[in-house]
Amino acid sequence: MATPLLLFGTYFLAEEMFDLISDIGGYEITGFVENLDRERCKLEIEGRRVYWIDEVAELARTHLAICALSTTRRKELVERMGLMGFKLATLVHPTARVSSRAKLGEGTFISALATVSTRTVLGRSVFVNRGATIGHHTTIGDYCSIQPGANVAGVITIGPQTYVGMGANVIEHRKIGTGCIIGGGAVVTEDLPDRVLAVGVPAKVVRTNVELK
Repeated sequence: MATPLLLFGTYFLAEEMFDLISDIGGYEITGFVENLDRERCKLEIEGRRVYWIDEVAELARTHLAICALSTTRRKELVERMGLMGFKLATLVHPTARVSSRAKLGEGTFISALATVSTRTVLGRSVFVNRGATIGHHTTIGDYCSIQPGANVAGVITIGPQTYVGMGANVIEHRKIGTGCIIGGGAVVTEDLPDRVLAVGVPAKVVRTNVELK
């Protein structure tokens, strides 16, 4: 029997995750959950109901949940899910390659064609988008998002709530702080402190004190 699953999120990524999860098997997505715009609850997505977030707490007894946001707001939503009692699904697309020696935290989602190498640790509710690669002996903190085609090399530490943009590269043996944003296509060759926006080749800090959601 398939495990019932709720997707917390109602925008384009939620639709893509619906499609990807259908390839995994063993789960039945019974609905989507919206937390910002109640008007979206008038919609259906893939023929499924869109619930308002205050309506789903009773489903925590029978459903797993997963976050369908890849933005810096992941932590806020996942923590709210936990307060309602939801346990998080940890999902890996069948075309991804995840080492048997890697560790994935609760609620992590590994998309199609992604790679997670040996002795690498991903924290709670990390989102690894399609085609991203994460090298060996790397640690990625809770609530991080690694976007399509990003290449995080080996022996790297990335702090919680950091966002690595599409096609970005992080060179080996680097330490990236908490709450950073690495722009699409950037090449990170130096360590980054907490809460900075870094862009360019090589990446340079262009903003400090990035707001954490």
